[in-house]
Amino acid sequence: MSSPLLSERRDGVLVLTHQAAPWNRMGFAYMDALEAAVDEAARDPQVRALLLTAEGEANFSVGMDLKELLLHSAARGGAEAVLDQRLRVLRKIELLDKPSVVTLFGFCLGGGLELPLACHFRLAASEGAQIGLPELELGTVPAWGGSARLTRCVGRDRALDLILRRRKIDGAEALRIGLVHSLHPLAQLKSAAFELARELAAQPRPSVAGVLRCVVGAEHLPLADALAVERQAVLACRDSGNQDEGLHAFLDKRRPQFPVP
Repeated sequence: MSSPLLSERRDGVLVLTHQAAPWNRMGFAYMDALEAAVDEAARDPQVRALLLTAEGEANFSVGMDLKELLLHSAARGGAEAVLDQRLRVLRKIELLDKPSVVTLFGFCLGGGLELPLACHFRLAASEGAQIGLPELELGTVPAWGGSARLTRCVGRDRALDLILRRRKIDGAEALRIGLVHSLHPLAQLKSAAFELARELAAQPRPSVAGVLRCVVGAEHLPLADALAVERQAVLACRDSGNQDEGLHAFLDKRRPQFPVP
């Protein structure tokens, strides 16, 4: 049986493609493979950014494989253990000190939105996207951190509107409310996402890691603690040699040549 996750490395970017078209349901095998890939990316200095996408142009994902959950969760330690793994994997992506980019197209529902909400950059198709957290249709609530992350992303009122009314919004509305960063024609979405990931991968590694620790890792800390995290990030850039090179390049009116970590 082939893996539901294709892993490719290009220009410092680890491209992770879900291979379960057309629906790309997030089953046990996919989440296992995704967790392993994220752990590997965290260890590998040659990986400097992640791109999460799905095969084809039909759908990013309709979320969890509900039939698999109902029939086979006991073998995985029960439904609680299954949900715990998904929360863990998304938190690993969110706190990774390497930037992540994700594509949203077609159905991006339930887990198919909760996974993108854990990524640092979200790009959506300008046509055909249907994005939402319709868990109330199943008599439940978002279970992979969707309600918390969506609220932090678009605000309480918009999160309530989307979740309680089971709304599925298109890319244009997602951009308007700040749920995604940019829109692209479907045929160009994946290439645009890769170019963004490659741009991020080309940035000085300690500086990128520091920004992510400051903006994401320290987001909810008291101001004094967040400032302490920022100071640590500044010192790490200095110790890496990036800061000295950046300052000298500026003064010399040349492009900086940051050391490879």
